[in-house]
Amino acid sequence: MQPLRISASSYSNTAPLIWSILYGSERGKVELILDNAPARSAELLDTDRVAIALVPAIASQLIDDVKLVPDVCVGARERVRSVCLVTKGRELDQIKSVSLDTSSRTSAALTKIFFREFLRSEPVWQDADPNIENMLEVSDAALLIGDPALQLWTAESDYILFDLAQLWRKYTGLGFIFAMWMTRRDSLEIDLAAARDEGVKNIARIAANYEAEIGMSRTDLFQYLTENISYSADEEMLAGMDLYFDLAAKHGLTPARRTVRFLPG
Repeated sequence: MQPLRISASSYSNTAPLIWSILYGSERGKVELILDNAPARSAELLDTDRVAIALVPAIASQLIDDVKLVPDVCVGARERVRSVCLVTKGRELDQIKSVSLDTSSRTSAALTKIFFREFLRSEPVWQDADPNIENMLEVSDAALLIGDPALQLWTAESDYILFDLAQLWRKYTGLGFIFAMWMTRRDSLEIDLAAARDEGVKNIARIAANYEAEIGMSRTDLFQYLTENISYSADEEMLAGMDLYFDLAAKHGLTPARRTVRFLPG
């Protein structure tokens, strides 16, 4: 029998969700495919090359017949730090063009929603690879996600950083869910909530593993993974996700508003 195939990004903020699969009690039980881009995991799920994928939340509105694993997520209640809009000295009302990191559809759609719904403006959009210098050569602002965005908060530069979860909270009063596990199956042979709990208990070890790779202190990484990122979706965060899907459909970022389906808890 072929092992269960699972896909996830290799960002530090997903590490607590896959630690059990790589190093803990679920090690060797599934085949895990890692990629830097969450959008790549969504592609693998959409084409049935994996059974489960940790994918941008908006994938539930774009991929047919998917179900979400309840409660487990990568989200933020107040401030995320690893999803931000970056400018060289420009304030939000001065932005006329934006380069969008193509790694995550959820964050790109959130950026468009923010400008259209809350600022009532429509910058020129341009897809781009996540290189901040190149992005800001051609646009007033750049959307950057994941560890490259996280690094900017501790780097000395003349950039102005706007945290998208913080902006979402400011305008909606709600938390935000960036990614969730999704599948087309009706049941799973792996308990992803239990895997999350095991990973969360090992966040100190995860921070130590990523310290050299990201170039942040172990203390700052631990704080990010425990205080900025939420791995469980409370009612407020789910309400934020519902509003986000409503606005995505309103602004033509998804074909239609689909009902979100969850696997049995």
